[in-house]
Amino acid sequence: MIRFLLPTLFTVFSLSAQAEVNATEPKYVAESPLPKGWPTPGPYNKVTVKEFPAYRAAYTSGKAKSFAFWRLFRHIKSKDIPMTSPVEMGMEQRGDKMTMNSMGFLYQHRGVGKAGKDSSKIDVRDIPAIKTLSYTWQGKNTSSMMKTAQKAIATELTKRGIKSNDYRVLGYNGPGVPNSKKTWELVAVLPK
Repeated sequence: MIRFLLPTLFTVFSLSAQAEVNATEPKYVAESPLPKGWPTPGPYNKVTVKEFPAYRAAYTSGKAKSFAFWRLFRHIKSKDIPMTSPVEMGMEQRGDKMTMNSMGFLYQHRGVGKAGKDSSKIDVRDIPAIKTLSYTWQGKNTSSMMKTAQKAIATELTKRGIKSNDYRVLGYNGPGVPNSKKTWELVAVLPK
């Protein structure tokens, strides 16, 4: 009897182990729609070349992350502009660290709202299409993950013999998604 059950048990345990491996593979959790033509985040944990379409976004200073978020949130609410994903954070290289210097909320497409100053602290801009090197990860946006992404992109830039001074972090999830499931993307905009 055991001889007949062993192959069945082996198959069940093998399938169970495979399901467990697949369950840990990163998968994008979509909360808000992406802007028109925006690529889905990924692939995860490697550098890829990605192209992003032209887009419109509202920007504010990012010196205080929480204030920047709520300032932009009030802006889109007052203009009846739906929330999209991702939130864009402009980064500034300072030594071996990157610090946020701006935050932007992307509009669904360039036909929504209008470009220009909305207040002394909000500037709505039309951004041209860009080509980037991208590194996407899932989990917390920690300094060690930023360094991993930075190093991977720097290595690829060196291989290609090019430089970029335009870095952006794209945050695709809000507080409703567990930290372990949040998707982040560091992009280095390539020169034209």
